[in-house]
Amino acid sequence: MKHRIIFATGNPGKMREIRQILGDLGCEILSMKEAGAAPEIVEDGTTFGENAEIKARAVWACTGEIVLADDSGLVIDYLGGEPGIYSARYMGENTSYEIKNRNLIERLSQAQGAERAARFVCNIAAVLPDGRVLHTEAVMEGVIAQEPAGSGGFGYDPILLLTEYGVTSAELTMEEKNRISHRGKALEAMKQKLKGILEEDS
Repeated sequence: MKHRIIFATGNPGKMREIRQILGDLGCEILSMKEAGAAPEIVEDGTTFGENAEIKARAVWACTGEIVLADDSGLVIDYLGGEPGIYSARYMGENTSYEIKNRNLIERLSQAQGAERAARFVCNIAAVLPDGRVLHTEAVMEGVIAQEPAGSGGFGYDPILLLTEYGVTSAELTMEEKNRISHRGKALEAMKQKLKGILEEDS
């Protein structure tokens, strides 16, 4: 029996990344919309892990299949961890990332060097058909850039400067990003966990 994996997102950029990484599991990979699931999801968790699980469980309740969800965000030390779990809702959900990014750079105008430390965090929750839950979490460390740069990626990618590489997350190619990004690493770890489970079922 060929399993389907449903990802609780409507973000096409995210689905591209997911399909590229999980493509070799031999499963059909669908967004929740493609799977016909549109539950009302209230993300009221206090951590990335709680929110990822809330999303995955809501879609799982509609489908009963393998459902994955991620919750990720930008954590800036100088701002006490903001925007954190509120990354998508920071300054209002309909505010463009151009405005959000500009605002964060302005709020760090006094911060120098290591004070600008920030990271993307991604937690992935998987709810299996039998209701078991798996989690993986990974980070991508950097600093907040002085200016946005790059047109790849989405969201806060243009302002996280990856000091190790000398470019922002938005300046990476899709292949580089999948290899080193918080979501790429968390998905890769989840893929290894799912591999074992899918092998048991086959």
